[in-house]
Amino acid sequence: MPTQGGTHAILALEDGTFFEGKGFGRSAETFGEVVFNTALCGYQEVLTDPSYRGQVVVMTYPHIGNYGVNREDVESLHPQVAGFVVREISTRASSWRASGELHRYLDEAGVVGISEIDTRALTRHIRTRGAMRGVISTVTLDPDVLVRRAREAPSMIGLDLAREVTCDAAHAFEDPAVAASPGRFRVVAYDFGMKRNILRMLAASGCDVTVVPATTSAEDALAGDPDGIFLSNGPGDPEPCTYAIRAARDLMGRRPIFGICLGHQILGLACGGKTFKLKFGHRGANHPVKNLRTGQVEITAQNHGFAVDPALFSQSEYELTHVNLNDGTVEGFRHRGLPVFSVQYHPEASPGPHDSHYLFREFIEEMAARRTSLRPDLVAVDSPAGLPPAFASRRGATRGA
Repeated sequence: MPTQGGTHAILALEDGTFFEGKGFGRSAETFGEVVFNTALCGYQEVLTDPSYRGQVVVMTYPHIGNYGVNREDVESLHPQVAGFVVREISTRASSWRASGELHRYLDEAGVVGISEIDTRALTRHIRTRGAMRGVISTVTLDPDVLVRRAREAPSMIGLDLAREVTCDAAHAFEDPAVAASPGRFRVVAYDFGMKRNILRMLAASGCDVTVVPATTSAEDALAGDPDGIFLSNGPGDPEPCTYAIRAARDLMGRRPIFGICLGHQILGLACGGKTFKLKFGHRGANHPVKNLRTGQVEITAQNHGFAVDPALFSQSEYELTHVNLNDGTVEGFRHRGLPVFSVQYHPEASPGPHDSHYLFREFIEEMAARRTSLRPDLVAVDSPAGLPPAFASRRGATRGA
């Protein structure tokens, strides 16, 4: 039965801290790693991002739900979060695009929410103590019991969640907004929990995309002779994804590779590096990242709890290309001799700024260069069909000598 903010609810953390509030969405009990997101809007995209599988998301912006939900702003077929925490939930949608209210949407998806708690205090607590396991319940109201259940919940470290959110079988992505045309690049996209807007961006950049399951081998990925390989975002710890690390290693040097988020971490591991868990992660739409090749600062959308160890760059063949200006962590790297590069953040945004769209253009250029090297009689595509002018204007913006 749906709750609209009137049912008593408790959020309990594994360190013994608990918050009392009002339930909304599904009246039930849920557990997950409690993390916070600093975006001011875009809650529907956050809710449906598969990278949030297994996590209870706290929105730092105090008023959530005012523009309702709609059918267009989803990043997967249904909400992926384990739970949702807000200061104030709006049960009335006020937008011409709305097709429903947030609390009803979450109830239909079976997502438990809690409101009327001090999200500022909760966020400060997570920043101080780190992301931790927690339980939201509208059915059990004994804090001691809930704290014990939080401590019994699985840790995010060592958790392979990509298998849970990947597609069941390979399939072609079709975007009715992009017309078919000759010269488009064939891309195999590994689905570790891919956001839908990534597929839209690849299609708009001039790519025909085949989405494949996370466990696809390198040989199966190459069976259709693609022009390039894309490694997507996704949830969980990258180190248990040995199948993906092995595939990425086998693909290096055989096709251009572009990775983001979990795909970036998997690529780092495939290159012989290591990853580590961040204290409270990076989640939001306003994280500053410096492009070390151009000196430009990009405002980026991010959602990750692990990072690549910078010790990777003791190997001379790898170049650090992007760094987080808040904490200095690795945000991007590339191979100096192979068409292999990745970033930790989300260049497709959704929600977020568009500063990093040029990375899709870089991927196109790498595939065009390979195609031209195989067929010198072909001229590299200058502006693939469907490529927005803003992409073309940034051509080569981050390519070094």
